[in-house]
Amino acid sequence: MPAKQKSPAYVLGVGMTKFIKPRGKVDYTELGFEAGVKALLDAHINYDDVDQGVACYCYGDSTCGQRVFYQFGMTSIPIYNVNNNCSTGSTGLAMARTFVESGAADCVMVVGFEKMMPGSLQTFFNDRENPTGTSGIIMAETRGVTKAPGAAQMFGNGGREYMEKYGAKLEDFAEIARVNHAHSVNNPYSQFQDVYTLEQVLKAPMIHEPLTKLQCCPTSDGGAAAIVVSQAFLDARPQLKEQAVLIAGQCMATDEPSLFSRSSIDLLGFGMTQRAAKAALGQAGITADDVQVVELHDCFSANELLTIDALGLSDPGKAHELVREGGITYGGKYVVNPSGGLISKGHPLGATGIAQCAELVWHLRGWANNRAVPKTRYCLQHNLGLGGAVVVTVYKRADGTEAPQVDSESVSRSTGLGYNPAIEAKGFTAEQADLVRSKASRSAWALQQTQQKVMSRF
Repeated sequence: MPAKQKSPAYVLGVGMTKFIKPRGKVDYTELGFEAGVKALLDAHINYDDVDQGVACYCYGDSTCGQRVFYQFGMTSIPIYNVNNNCSTGSTGLAMARTFVESGAADCVMVVGFEKMMPGSLQTFFNDRENPTGTSGIIMAETRGVTKAPGAAQMFGNGGREYMEKYGAKLEDFAEIARVNHAHSVNNPYSQFQDVYTLEQVLKAPMIHEPLTKLQCCPTSDGGAAAIVVSQAFLDARPQLKEQAVLIAGQCMATDEPSLFSRSSIDLLGFGMTQRAAKAALGQAGITADDVQVVELHDCFSANELLTIDALGLSDPGKAHELVREGGITYGGKYVVNPSGGLISKGHPLGATGIAQCAELVWHLRGWANNRAVPKTRYCLQHNLGLGGAVVVTVYKRADGTEAPQVDSESVSRSTGLGYNPAIEAKGFTAEQADLVRSKASRSAWALQQTQQKVMSRF
C-alpha cells in the first residue's frame, strides 16, 4: 500500500508561567494549570477540542500528568507522562507532532511543569544503576572527579576540551553568559533579569573551570504549554492561520557509540545533536545559514559553545570565533537565546523545551516586539537531555513569510488573553479560565483550589 500522506503539524497556541526560584511555594498543579489555560486561550479553543494530552516532567510521581490535565476536563482522552531528562518538554512536542502527522490526532495539548528543589541536580535512587553512570565512569577515568556538581564537571570538561583542541578562551565562555543575561532583561518570564559585565562574569565564583557561577543555569519552578494541530484542524479555523507556526522540520535522536569515545565533547551528546540538526534542517529544506533566531540548550555556557558547533551555526571548531565576532546577539549573524536562555531564564526541566517553543512562536508571529529580530523567517530550537536524547526543531510561519512587526495593542486585541503575552507575564480571569475548561466533562473536585491559588498570584 502507498504511504499515507502526512499532515503538517502547527503550533497554534502557547503559554507559560514566570520561571521562579524553587522555594516550594507553588505546586506543579498550579504551574501546569496556568500554562495550560494560557495556551488554550491563545489557541482560541476549548479543552473539548483536544484529542490527546502529553505531560512533561522529571520530578514527580507517576500520573502527575493526569492530575494536571483533569483540571481542564475529564474527557477520557489518552494522557501520556514523559520523562526524558532535560529534553523532556521537547520530547513531548515531538510526540505531539508524530501524533498529528500520522493522523492519530488533530489537536494535541502538551504541558510541561517542574517543581524542583534548591541546589544542583541530584539522584534519588541509590539502590540501582544510575542511567548516566557509564558516562560518569569515563569522565572519572579521563578527567578525574572534583567536589563540584556532577553536571558542571561534565559540561565544564567539554569546554576544556574545546579550549585544548580549538583555542577557545575563558573569555569566550564568559561572553556567552554575558549575552544571555543581557537578553533576559526583555523577557518577563525570566527568573533572573540582571545585567553583568564580562569582568563580573569572569570574577564570579568558579564552579568548575571554565564555568563560573554566572555561567551555570539555576534550578527553577515553572510551567509551559503548547497546542499542536493538524492541517485539517487549522483549515476549519481559517481566522487562526495568521498565528499558526509550522513545525517545518524536527528530529529527535539518541546517542551514537561515539558517546563513549573518551572525548569530553562526545560525552555530551555532540554526535546526536549533529545528527538531529542535519535531519531537521533537511526536512525544512534549509541550512543553518538560513536561520535568524535560535533557542538552544545553554545549561552551561560551555554547552552553548559546543552546540553552536554541533548545529552548524559555525564552521567546525570555530564556535568561539562566532562569539568573538558578536555573532550570537543583535546585529550579528544570529540571535541566540533572546529569552535569556537557561542560564538566565531558568531551567525547570519539564517546561524548558516548551518554553523555547513559545519564545520562537512569539518571534515568528511578530509579537516579541521588545526583542524582535529583523527579517525573521526561520527559527531553530535545540533541547538536550543527557542519558540521552536531543530534539532539534525548525519553525516557520504557516504562510512562509517573514515575521511581521505587530504592536502590542494589536496583539492584545487578537489574543484570547487580552494582552501581549510575549512581553507581559500576566494572568487570566475566572471567566477566561471557564471559557477554555471542558463544557461537557469538567470536575470541580479535580480542580480543587488550584484556580484560586493561581489567580491570587496575578
